[in-house]
Amino acid sequence: MAGARRKLLLMGRSGSGKSSMRSIIFSNYSAFDTRRLGATIDVEHSHLRFLGNMTLNLWDCGGQDAYMDHYFSTQRDNIFRMVEALIFVFDVESKELRKDIETFVLCLRNLYEFSPTAKIFALVHKMDLVIVEKRQDVYRALMKSLEDTSAMFSFQVQGFATTIWDESLYKAWSSIVCTLIPNVTVFQKHLQTFADISEADEVILFEKTTFLVISHVTTARSPGFRSDSTRFEKISNIIKQYKQSCSKLRAQFQSLSLRGSDCTAYLDTMTANTMIMVIMSNKTDRRGSTDLLGNNEINGDGDDSFASEAENNIILANIKIARKMFEKIEMMNPDDR
Repeated sequence: MAGARRKLLLMGRSGSGKSSMRSIIFSNYSAFDTRRLGATIDVEHSHLRFLGNMTLNLWDCGGQDAYMDHYFSTQRDNIFRMVEALIFVFDVESKELRKDIETFVLCLRNLYEFSPTAKIFALVHKMDLVIVEKRQDVYRALMKSLEDTSAMFSFQVQGFATTIWDESLYKAWSSIVCTLIPNVTVFQKHLQTFADISEADEVILFEKTTFLVISHVTTARSPGFRSDSTRFEKISNIIKQYKQSCSKLRAQFQSLSLRGSDCTAYLDTMTANTMIMVIMSNKTDRRGSTDLLGNNEINGDGDDSFASEAENNIILANIKIARKMFEKIEMMNPDDR
């Protein structure tokens, strides 16, 4: 079966930060590295393999006025036809906000004609430049205007406040990409089964290259884990930077195990395109965790080191057993769900 191609338009006025965020998410740049990026010339095309059967066809459209004029005149059919999603980036400190919104309206008008089912996302970017006390007010005011404008063309816009300096960028792009994955509910279902059998507190599935969150499960056993709503994206940011450090040392990142006072985190490869993180509370009263074949290996005899090693073996075994199922889900035809 031919892989699904998803055309994404990344648009916004020149200097809004489009190419910087693209480079951080898809090209392993750090926030500091983006300072050497130049302005985008016309349209830069990136074909990004995402999971086993989906390709993100990302069109990074230069924001200079001369290019914008061509997008909305001679290139309308080429730019706006067969678009799956528009990601429009607003510079929160723009001196020409009215013109930015007018450009956004032109995008909506052309999408209404050529791709009326496209999803619309607005990223209110460079929020780190706004003082903390005013960020919510600034964001809500702009989003209210964009929501009213989008409704005129029968679109619903989903907004995100972002900056390249924290996890907000990963949260936004994870949410965007997840709307494009046809089998995300199937991933969720099997991740829940994995968590239940493994007695895990949380399980998170990441795309391997970008480390965007594909799916996650938080069980009823771990209500305290929900206190930080951006914890998954923080993990994405930290692991991505750690992988970059490994690359600089010419070392290949494969897996990770971290044990703290309250919990243990296991990070390992799930498929060729995904990685899984399993969070287990360090419970002294855990009577026995079970692997996916039904074997109980923790006998709870009071030996913490033995229990820790046994739990480690069970989690790694469960990941290995679940691997074939998750590989099958990646390649699944949406009609087969």
